[in-house]
Formats: sequence, structure tokens, C-alpha cells
Amino acid sequence: MLRQILSEMYIDPDLLAELSEEQKQILFFKMREEQIRRWKEREAAMERKESLPVKSRPKKENGKSVHWKLGADKEVWVWVMGEHHLDKPYDVLCSEITAERERLRAKQEAEGLRKTQSEEFTNNLKTKSQCSDLQTPNNWKTQNACKKVAEEEEVRQESRPAPILEEKKTQKKELVKEKQDEEIKQVEEDKTKQIYKNWKEDSEWQASLRKSKAADEKRRSLAKQAREDYKRLSLAAQRGRSAEGLSAPQKPRRPPLPPKPQFLPPAGHPPKALGNQGVTRTASSSAQEDIIRWFKEEQLPCRAGYQKTSDTIAPWFHGILTLNKANELLSTGLPGTFLIRVSEKMKGYALSYLSEEGCKHFLIDASADSYSFLGVDQLQHATLADLVEYHKEEPITSLGKELLLYPCGQQEQPPDYLELFE
Repeated sequence: MLRQILSEMYIDPDLLAELSEEQKQILFFKMREEQIRRWKEREAAMERKESLPVKSRPKKENGKSVHWKLGADKEVWVWVMGEHHLDKPYDVLCSEITAERERLRAKQEAEGLRKTQSEEFTNNLKTKSQCSDLQTPNNWKTQNACKKVAEEEEVRQESRPAPILEEKKTQKKELVKEKQDEEIKQVEEDKTKQIYKNWKEDSEWQASLRKSKAADEKRRSLAKQAREDYKRLSLAAQRGRSAEGLSAPQKPRRPPLPPKPQFLPPAGHPPKALGNQGVTRTASSSAQEDIIRWFKEEQLPCRAGYQKTSDTIAPWFHGILTLNKANELLSTGLPGTFLIRVSEKMKGYALSYLSEEGCKHFLIDASADSYSFLGVDQLQHATLADLVEYHKEEPITSLGKELLLYPCGQQEQPPDYLELFE
């Protein structure tokens, strides 16, 4: 059954609902292993296919191509900012960017000042050339006027008070300083916003990381618990096999098939005929008929449902029961009450167990001529009776501590397993 689930990579929802949480975890782990195995096979096939010689296509003229830069390990060279020990921190990069901006602005101002001075110098040369052009016998009056204007300008420049010039220079420096302060303030605000954004993203990432770590820790604990259960049960089975080997070196032969059980009617009721004489059952579906045929052909020769040392039906064995019917039968018992029923959905069995928390159901795999719990107990038992006897002393799971203490017998007549032995 487990091999069929792994080959199809699908499990029926009703069947999944009957599994415990630990069984689900182990089943999903097995399915994930199967996915990885298939993926590796596909990757190997693709590598073999790529290794085959391929006819190279003729390159087009003026064709463009991309070549990635390779590192020392012959892999694509990748650089992540901040991981190298020579990478500068964010504060240093911001200060360098600010200094570079200031240098460029000072350079632009110096170029503008040089341009203005060159223009003034050009204008002065033009004025001087005009004045030199006027130094002719016919333009003495114009020359005198130019000299007079130049002298007045020099007097005006000399008469201009020095504090006014200094005040203008001071104002200009203050404006430059205010502009620099504003830019520095803007850079600081941007830096603060970026720090807050990084902190917020980091806090969200840390929260998701904590949740992921908690989930991983939970999965690891479940896997560890399953490994411990497997190791414990394997050691117990090995001790049991060694003890059996010492006491009985030769494996006993399987006893012959017992006769059909005889069912005694309850007191005060007339006996009912067996077989087709008096027992009637409702028409079952094709799936149920297949399960009954499977039980008669494959399970009866293995003494399924019989006591270990006698030819009587075990009190814990039941026929084809639904999950709700099993819960109803167990509801009147004590914690530790159990029964084994034939599954109505597959060719196998289900062990229904009443714990203090409620009813639990464990699937029993009978596909390999042996009996074992699906995903929980990897020990193989020869008969159902051996499985029950073993788990009277050893719990099914270490977390649940399920010990098979009280068998849940038949509560109605005729028994619900009658159709299996007709």
C-alpha cells in the first residue's frame, strides 16, 4: 500500500483522515524523498542528453552574444555589496557622495567666476580699444571725455567704503553655508529614513526567520522522535528474535487452516442457521466485495483474526466497520480499549484505540505477507495476534503511550465478521 501511494504520489483524503499526525509527517517525508529521487533521475537524464555531441549552428554575421565573467573557480563571478572585507560601510559611502557633490559644486562656481572675470576682461579690452581708436587729431574731445569717465570711476571705486564690500562677501559666505547646511540636513534625513526602513525590513525578516526556525525545530523533533521509536522497536524486535532463536532454532511450520468458527446463540434465543440458510446481509459495493474476496483468499491462510494459540476468533477482531461505528463501540470502554477492524476503503486493517484524549486510528499494512503500522511501527509481525501481543507491552508511539489493554468484543449478534468467514 505504501509503495502504491509513493508510485502515484497521491493519497485518498478519507484515507489521510484516518492517519495520526505522526503518521502524516512520516508519509509526507517519504513522499518528499520520492520527489527528490525522481528529480535527481531527471537531472541525470538531462545531463546525459546535454553531454551528447550537438551539431553547432552556423553563426550569423554581426550576431550579438553575452559572455559572463568567470571567477577563479570557473563559475559566474558574483559580487554582493557589503560582503567583502574591503567594502565601505553605508555611512562612509554617504559622506563620500556628499563630499563629491560639494567638490563638483565648488568646481562649477569656480568655472562660473572665471567665466565672469573673462567677460569683464574682454569688456575692458573693448573699452580700451575704443579709447585708443579715439586718439586721433579729430577726436580730442572724445578722448578727454573717456579719460574723465575713467578718472571718475576710479574715484568712485576708491570712495566706496570697505565695510560694504566685506558685508557683501559675508552675505555670500552665509548663503553658501546655509545651502550646504540644507544639503547636509537633507542627507541626514534620507539616511535616517533609510535606517528606519532597513530596521523595519530587518524586524519583519527576523520575525519570519523565527517562525521558520520554530517550524523546522518542530519537524526535527518529530523526525527525531520517529527515529527513536524505530530504534527502540528495532532493538526490542532483535531481542525477541534472538530469544526465539535460542529457544527454538528451527522455525515452526504454519498450522493448517482452522475450521470455520461455530457461533453460539445468546441464552433465550433460538439458534440461527449459518451461511445462506438464515444470515442475510445487504448488497455491498464492488469495492467491499473485493475486500471480502481478498480476506478469504489471502488473509485466512495467514490465520488473520484468530487467537495466537487456538482456533477461536480473537475478541478484538471485527469485520468491515466504518470509522464512526468503531468510535461508537469504543465510546463505552475505558482508556486502553482497542479493536482491529477490516478497512472499508482499502485492502488492509485499522486499529482503533480509545485514549484519554479520544479515539485514535492507526492503519495496518498487510501487503508484504506481514503486518506493521503504516509509517509508525516498521517492525514486521507474522500475524495480527503477534502485533497485538507485542503492543500490549510496547506503546505504538512514544508520544501517545498507546498500550493495548482491553479488547473491545462483539456487542451484537450475529458478529460483524460473519461475512468474512462464510
